[in-house]
Amino acid sequence: MSTKLKVTVIASSLAILLFTIVGGFVNVRASSNDGAYRQLSVYSEVLSRIRLEYVEEPNIGGVTTGALHGLLESLDANSSYLSADEYKRYKTMKTDGKADIGATVSKRFGYAAVVAVIPGGPAEKAGVENSDIIESIEGKSTHEMSLAEIHGLLSGEVGSTLTVAVVRPRKAEPQKIVITRDVVTIPPVGEKMLADNVGYIKVDAIPEGKSQEIAGKIRDLQKQGAKKLVIDLRNSAGGSESEGIATANLFLDHGTITYLQGQKYPRQAFNADPAKDITKLPVAVLVNRGTAGPAEIVADAILENARGDVVGDKTFGDGSVQKLIEMQDNAALILSVAKYYSPSGKAIQDVAVTPNFLIADTADDDGGLPDEDQTTAPDDKKEVKPKNQTDEQLNKALEVLKNRESKG
Repeated sequence: MSTKLKVTVIASSLAILLFTIVGGFVNVRASSNDGAYRQLSVYSEVLSRIRLEYVEEPNIGGVTTGALHGLLESLDANSSYLSADEYKRYKTMKTDGKADIGATVSKRFGYAAVVAVIPGGPAEKAGVENSDIIESIEGKSTHEMSLAEIHGLLSGEVGSTLTVAVVRPRKAEPQKIVITRDVVTIPPVGEKMLADNVGYIKVDAIPEGKSQEIAGKIRDLQKQGAKKLVIDLRNSAGGSESEGIATANLFLDHGTITYLQGQKYPRQAFNADPAKDITKLPVAVLVNRGTAGPAEIVADAILENARGDVVGDKTFGDGSVQKLIEMQDNAALILSVAKYYSPSGKAIQDVAVTPNFLIADTADDDGGLPDEDQTTAPDDKKEVKPKNQTDEQLNKALEVLKNRESKG
């Protein structure tokens, strides 16, 4: 067994142990103080055994740092531990980075995972695809990085480059890709009239201000005679949760859209304002594994308030609020303190959104606007890269809308 692997095993073991210790403190009301001290005693004994009996003198500082990284990541993907050096770099990156790669990145399987790429952004231009696993950034394994550090490395100055190694199911070896960072512009909301008076809206992300753009497209389609709506949120992962709430409110005149809650974070409910509801048309929402964050709030609110149907694949699962806590040794914690919940009380980050019409995502979504026959033929407003001639998820959404209309 290599030294690196040994240290990794020790770090993982200590992470589990530390998690147990923290669990003891969190549940201190249900257990005696003696129990918590007993856990600390176990940790102290394990650490002593490592120092005295390990095959060579270990780097206890490095092992402890690794254990703390594992401890925070065991909570959720958005929680991170930053050592003093890592926190110093993180603050510099947050200040200096004016550009990024145009992709939503989280952690899955211990590595950086691409949730969705922004059409026309640097990542897409370089060949990065949705669901890619980024094994390394500039030669350093992402398995050894916190999500905060990963985000920091992906940002930088306009025109600067970085090299990533990505892993794909169909490739035996990681593929090296060079990405040129740039200021990323979210594509405008796409809209089109399909057959049978169906209005189609494509949303690539939901940043600040996007809800009003979506509202404008809905009004335009209604003026064109739309009697039903398809809202395509596939591979829509970026943006602001508050804007996701505002978008959901466009379709709801009552009910809970979502709520925030945490152990020390009082419940904050976001209820639909009837004055902001702009359409009563039947609606179907398209989602897939690249749907995350604000878009999940929209889909869940429409589904659980029985306002419409959700069609496609299970979403990614993301939605929480983080707090930065500076430590005395100049290290820092980025800790999730609250989660967004569906109207029925499910934590979106934990269970994601499961469509009521589940259709597997059999091909990568090209993000283009479909023609009236639901093919991926080119559109005047937006360049489309044909991949599949049939969009089964869209076809199912149209079928669902037709049946719903006939029953109404």
